[in-house]
Amino acid sequence: MLLYGASGFMGELIAREAARQGLPVTLAGRTEASLAVLGTELGLPYRVFALDNPDAAQQALGGHRILINASGPFHVTAAPLLRHALNAGVHYLDLAGEVEDFVAVQARDAEAVARGVRLMPGVGFGVFPTDSLAVFLHGLLPDAVRLTLAFETQGGVSQETAQTVLYGLAHGGVARRGGALRPVPAAWKRRRIEFGSGPRTALFNPWRADLISAYASTGIADIDTYSVVPQPLASLMRLDAVWPALVRSQAVQRLLQRQVATQARGPSASERAAGRTAVYGEIENLEGQRVAARLFGPEAYRFSAQSAVLAARLVLQGQHRPGYRTPAEVFGPDALLSLPDVRREQV
Repeated sequence: MLLYGASGFMGELIAREAARQGLPVTLAGRTEASLAVLGTELGLPYRVFALDNPDAAQQALGGHRILINASGPFHVTAAPLLRHALNAGVHYLDLAGEVEDFVAVQARDAEAVARGVRLMPGVGFGVFPTDSLAVFLHGLLPDAVRLTLAFETQGGVSQETAQTVLYGLAHGGVARRGGALRPVPAAWKRRRIEFGSGPRTALFNPWRADLISAYASTGIADIDTYSVVPQPLASLMRLDAVWPALVRSQAVQRLLQRQVATQARGPSASERAAGRTAVYGEIENLEGQRVAARLFGPEAYRFSAQSAVLAARLVLQGQHRPGYRTPAEVFGPDALLSLPDVRREQV
């Protein structure tokens, strides 16, 4: 596989996990110096190409079966890298987790089917765990018409994640109702959710790609997505719900971007080791029957690295179908349970 963005925070974690497992991987990105350092340390080859250089991209992709895009923000990188993958006949995976990114990938489904290329965004914590829980619950209650997905994480946030959140705040979000997406502001609803260690207040997250992926993998027409977020972000989300013009103004966005630029590249090794994640899912049919479950895992960035490498390994082993598919749709709801520190419980 070719791993683009390998010298970024998330890309480096994936590169190290792939190397640890002995998975054949070539590092790739735009900056040769950082790729050379990492490649030398891990004993891995590397390729350098810019997103707007199709000739160099095609040359770099030669001999590879998978392109993993770990270079955020994905609303910038996904389109050119997806185009390069389709032109090269290489399966495309990424770690996106937002509605807009999934819609763009899903729009290339017919072209991917014609070229025999697999399109699978969201192989990180972005949707792999939530999609797995959605498919598991749907198997228990196939006639469900409502689905709720929520998560909380303990650990830090990378600069790339923070930039993606700011982009979402500037562009609004959606809810899934009657199978359609309709515009809603962030935090337009809140809910107390038991994640296994006491109830927490979660805010409606209108950017979550589960609104695309869970609908694709279950067909459920009404989907709610919630997140437990740090207080500063919660305040911004609530402000966006009542005064979007202020939050989305250029002045406020520039101020927030400057603040993001001063934060650490991502959580430290000790923070990643100590962190954890919890996903809650709830499904209900027209008769009021309800089934709920929780999925627990390691810190979000560790989880993402492990799940991305798992997805790549399964695709390399032949578990794929051409076109857009969700992780749990192809690998099933239990694939993540093979990872260390991942477990699921019905509640």
